[in-house]
Amino acid sequence: MDGRGNAPTSRIGEPLWRHFVMAGLIAALLTPLVFFEPFKLIEAKVFDILSIISPPKPDPYGVEVVAIDEPSFSQIGQRWPWPRTLHAQLAEHLRAAGAKVIVFDVIFSEPSTEEDDKRLAAALGPDVVLAADDVLTKLEHGVQVTRVNPIDPFLDAGAVPGVASVAPDGDIYLRQMPTQADSFAAEVLRLAGHPVQPPPEGALIQHFGPTRTYPTVSYYQALDPEEFLQPGRFKDKIVLVGLSLKAATSADAGAPDTFATAYTLTTGDLTAGVEVQATIIDNLRLGLFVIPLPRIAVLALLFGGAFLAAALSIRGVTWRTGFAALFVVILLVAGAWVVLRFERVWMPPVLPAAAALAVFGTRFGLDYARERQLRHAVSEAFSRYLSPDLVAELARDPSSLKLGGERRNLSILFCDVRGFTSLSERLKDQPERLTSLINRLLDPLSEAVLKEGGTIDKYMGDCVMAFWNAPLPRPDHPQRAVSAALHMMEAVSALNETLRREEGEDAPVFAVGIGINTGDCVVGNVGSRWRYDYSVLGDTVNLASRLESLSKEYKVSLILGPDTAEAVRDDYVLIELDRIAVRGRATESAIFTVVAPASQRHDPAIAELAETHARAIEAMREGRRDIALTHVVRCQSLAPSLADYYRTLLYKISAMRD
Repeated sequence: MDGRGNAPTSRIGEPLWRHFVMAGLIAALLTPLVFFEPFKLIEAKVFDILSIISPPKPDPYGVEVVAIDEPSFSQIGQRWPWPRTLHAQLAEHLRAAGAKVIVFDVIFSEPSTEEDDKRLAAALGPDVVLAADDVLTKLEHGVQVTRVNPIDPFLDAGAVPGVASVAPDGDIYLRQMPTQADSFAAEVLRLAGHPVQPPPEGALIQHFGPTRTYPTVSYYQALDPEEFLQPGRFKDKIVLVGLSLKAATSADAGAPDTFATAYTLTTGDLTAGVEVQATIIDNLRLGLFVIPLPRIAVLALLFGGAFLAAALSIRGVTWRTGFAALFVVILLVAGAWVVLRFERVWMPPVLPAAAALAVFGTRFGLDYARERQLRHAVSEAFSRYLSPDLVAELARDPSSLKLGGERRNLSILFCDVRGFTSLSERLKDQPERLTSLINRLLDPLSEAVLKEGGTIDKYMGDCVMAFWNAPLPRPDHPQRAVSAALHMMEAVSALNETLRREEGEDAPVFAVGIGINTGDCVVGNVGSRWRYDYSVLGDTVNLASRLESLSKEYKVSLILGPDTAEAVRDDYVLIELDRIAVRGRATESAIFTVVAPASQRHDPAIAELAETHARAIEAMREGRRDIALTHVVRCQSLAPSLADYYRTLLYKISAMRD
């Protein structure tokens, strides 16, 4: 709660609790994915990518690989499977070379010739591990597991069986550590004097590199290590023998013993099963396998990502939000890599990042909808007062509308219909007729304001109040206000002509009086919390209203205040009507009217009028009655449209004392 007892809100005015409830809802909607098996493959792909970024490396590698590879097939010159006497020779040579444990990643589950089997059995012993296999058979009522062991003579000779089975994931990539107590890797390490506990269920393999990462020699080289290898190559080492082929071993054979690993993503190559077993052995030996977080912890991360995104988008969606979203994703991915690399724990970042992006996206969608709603509200609110161009500009950038009151220099226009009271009296029994007439007049008057980008403040019966330079800035607002006034006067003349054609000589004749003043005002929402208007306040407004009423006294259609006149002096030919007392000013201020546009300034009649009028006003102020009369009479002939005004001056001059 804030100091006034109100619940805290975000910058966009939404209660904070609602913001975080939205994030919680999104996280809840994503929760089923935590337990959705196909989605785990996406997490697994991310694990593959992160696990090969600067992976830990065994130093030294704990296994030497003897590869049954293409060069060996070429040198030995026999088809697979090779005679077991050849494997017996290999075992004897490896033992003689000092190998600590000899491991065959080959399943000898079927008898060969009696002589070959006896020869191999004689070469085996308790320092040899032979591959066994668990075969899964799906039955109607479950899954049957059948253990396929090496033949009994080999086991009787002391060789130890180890289950070499591995289980690729649904995308055929190998990630899962074998968890059997008698797994191939566990038995190898037990014989090597490194007894280990089986890894927990779900543990993941940490691969150390692409194919041929492990120290590898060809089978034919290991058959004669003294000739082909440096002395002591196999001394006290675990030596792992297995297939490492690029192609099938025979025409009728399927793919060789190879697997897709994390490095397949970058190299496109498969890794031989013998290298996979070497990798599993070092994972167990050094504890480098990876423990995935339990699903409940992933669920907590999911909600954490959503709430983190919610916290970063409290202030609404701006251009900075994109960087915040990128920061959250990078933070989650980098955090997952750090924990994986140094703690050997897999903290999948996919769902937390998805939740964060979903919150950012939802926040963006809500803000966009709110902005659309605000634009519509702005358009709806101002379409009656502003020109379509201004409404469109406000809709594009509602922030330019600063509601609540601000000080700004404005040009204020008041336009009043002359003789409306008498017209109302004449048509008191025809209210529809009166309404129709005033609407026909106000329509072109309003159009003149909107055409010049003005804001219609209000209609007061037969009076229109408008202003310029708010809500959107218009640097040339005095010129626009005067231009609108001149268009208003033209519109009244056009309407009178139309009415005369429609109704003849009895048609009503309209006239307007307009006052324009420029100065500082307070503009914004004015009213109560139940009803308010976008309006202006200040002495500038009061003077504009006074100028409009003075237009009746001076018998002119348009009167400009001193600041307006000063601003448009280069755009129009002006004449000073008089000087009046203005509130807040010690001296009287001049008021003006427009005679012609500036383009006619050099017209002889206009130039003479401006000069003669100035002399008349000067003579009046100096009390030179006869000279003033002469000049005013001349002005009256030069400007018939100002005849009523000059008659007023003649009356004032006649009343002067010499």
